[in-house]
Amino acid sequence: MLSRITQYLNRYQRKKLQAKKEAKRRSDRENYLQGGRVPWSPGYVPYKEQFIKDSLQNDDLLRAFSASETLNDFGLRLDERVVEYPWIFSNLPKDHCKLLDGGSTFNFDFIVNHPTIKNKDLTIFTFEPERSCFYKNKISYIYGDLRDMYLKDDSFDYVVSQSTIEHIDMDNSIYGYDIAHNEDANEKSFEYVKAIQEMIRILKPGGTLLLTFPFGKFENHGFFQQFDDEMLSRITHLFDNKGETSLTFFRYLTSGWVFCEQMDCQDIESFNPHTGVGKQDDGAAHCRSVCCIKFVKNDH
Repeated sequence: MLSRITQYLNRYQRKKLQAKKEAKRRSDRENYLQGGRVPWSPGYVPYKEQFIKDSLQNDDLLRAFSASETLNDFGLRLDERVVEYPWIFSNLPKDHCKLLDGGSTFNFDFIVNHPTIKNKDLTIFTFEPERSCFYKNKISYIYGDLRDMYLKDDSFDYVVSQSTIEHIDMDNSIYGYDIAHNEDANEKSFEYVKAIQEMIRILKPGGTLLLTFPFGKFENHGFFQQFDDEMLSRITHLFDNKGETSLTFFRYLTSGWVFCEQMDCQDIESFNPHTGVGKQDDGAAHCRSVCCIKFVKNDH
């Protein structure tokens, strides 16, 4: 009897704490809107997360992303995650499959509890443990380097790597990682090639890789590099004779995010919110253009 009472009290306390957190998030979102929607100002993160959550629950919007239809005033003053997540989800199957998240951008409650993800056998591969952990959802966590994944060949139906490869071989100390990295701001690092080769290796025949990264004019921002045509070409060559590849590009305008062509992004600069480099009066929160690649591995 005492055990039941304890369980009831614990559930009550958890619900009370959850309600308090949600009330705080609502208040933060309202303050962000009232403050003029300034990127990274108080309330920005909970507002963005709610925007992404709402987008992923909108089947009509996901169909629009799948068909590359016009986006109207979409994601104004929000960073590239607001187009990357819907693009990825529009390319994921509804049914069960083995899915690898290379970079841990799925490690959020509103992602792991989404119906599209909840029925997947999800493995998250990242460098270090994070504050959020959803082992009760039967999610597996593996810690290591994407350039050398100790996983079997042909292991996963889908591999997703969202805005992760641009951080490989860069100064990731802001994330708490103290590892050797490229220290020459004038040179490009091509270490990301090794990670993509590993992703291709662990894909099952007929499996799909969904890859996103900032694209435009080459820039080294210390903790990430923005890819240019040459760096993109090195990626697409990795897929030669191995399967089918399609590329999608998004660009940020003063009216929000839109679909675009590769040539529209070539001179685009990113905004680094940590240093202020690249800040303009367009309200961009981070990168102004991204490349999204869908690669389907040959089934033989």
